[in-house]
Amino acid sequence: MTNPAENFARHALGATLAAMPPAAIHAAKTFILDTLGVGIAGANAAHADDVLRAARGWGGAGIGDAAHVWGGGARLPAPQAAFVNAFQIHCQEYDCVHEAAVVHPLATILSALMADVERSSPVSGADFIPALAAAVDTATGLGVAVSSPIKFFRPATAGIFGATLGIARLRKLSLEKTMNALGYALAFTSGTMQAHVEGKPALPVQIANASRGALMAIDLAMAGMPGPQDVFDGPFGYFSLFETTSDLAPVMASLGQVWRITEVSWKPFPTGRAAQGGIVAVQDLRAQGVTAENLVSLELSGPPIIKRLVGRPLIQPLPPNHARLCFQYSGAVALMRGTVGLEDFTPARLNDPATHALGAKITVIDDGSPNPAAFTPQKAIATLTDGTIRTATVETLFGSPGFPLTHDQHLEKFRACAAFGGRNDVADALIRRCEALETEPDMAVIARVAAGRAA
Repeated sequence: MTNPAENFARHALGATLAAMPPAAIHAAKTFILDTLGVGIAGANAAHADDVLRAARGWGGAGIGDAAHVWGGGARLPAPQAAFVNAFQIHCQEYDCVHEAAVVHPLATILSALMADVERSSPVSGADFIPALAAAVDTATGLGVAVSSPIKFFRPATAGIFGATLGIARLRKLSLEKTMNALGYALAFTSGTMQAHVEGKPALPVQIANASRGALMAIDLAMAGMPGPQDVFDGPFGYFSLFETTSDLAPVMASLGQVWRITEVSWKPFPTGRAAQGGIVAVQDLRAQGVTAENLVSLELSGPPIIKRLVGRPLIQPLPPNHARLCFQYSGAVALMRGTVGLEDFTPARLNDPATHALGAKITVIDDGSPNPAAFTPQKAIATLTDGTIRTATVETLFGSPGFPLTHDQHLEKFRACAAFGGRNDVADALIRRCEALETEPDMAVIARVAAGRAA
């Protein structure tokens, strides 16, 4: 097999709108709008102000190189803007995900590409769509190639390479410069699952760092810096460092044939993806008459990744980052309210005694599945006070390609995100522009609209 980094690079640099099937173009436009929405909502999330304050301390915006922070409208140097926007996209666990890859591709990729278009020559939507799609092919392809359990935080470790190639495509870099940029992306790659284990906001910060790192890798390559070349398969390359068991050959064969943006899933709820099958199961149980008052116990069983990612216990006080990755909390909220929304991670609701008491009745069980990346099937079993047993099974996650949001549900989520971020005023303009994205003459306008600077 030839150098896989070169294969990914050639795929990205050669990607065109004409080569993409209509379904891939539609998916790209759909998830660009979805990601802009969750990024705007993130401006009002916990720690967003702290991250913006820190980023401001890294330097002010210069003439001609500034980019905008979505929602709040601050202007920062492009790498810092990418950092803040990426944090805002992922900090509420509401951004789209490729389940098989265990990668949140657009959090890193869209934040980086949108920051770069604000500091470079006008980029059309017709150029932007294939650049983003090829970037998603890289980030998710690296995850799909892996057959062992996730060891490092793959949305950051794989995401930086996708973002780097996406910018290289927008900048129309040579293959040589693109390969050098990938070498520096490897040098910047990091992301520990310890942040997930502890439920700390360092998790979205790692995505933010990957987004910023992609712009820095491009800048170094454009400045003439030679970088490592055997980025993925070298003795100290990506797979040796970050994964245990992998096979890139099928992914290489799929480039240009499979557009993985069509495999990406919405998150219908602002929680870890591993909690969302359980939320739908609880909604089913609720429809069967299960209530907070008549529940004795609720057991959710699923593949190992479910217990690993959202099987943590409730704690007091309950921080939002811990709660988003805790099915005891999201399951209790779903049973009490019928759904889980952004407002359920505000301080008053996070520490509601009744929610905690109900959550204590919920357990998450590993069903022993041998697939380390499987999210389904999941089964919820509720035992009621009269001895009745109710069950609900989830075979396909809501929001996935097999069970997608309707167009109305997609727009409803976007509008709710815009409202939470205080940007109702730009919702219609962003919807209109994203639905006709292939005709957009300058993507920087969309970045400014998302920041509230224009409509």
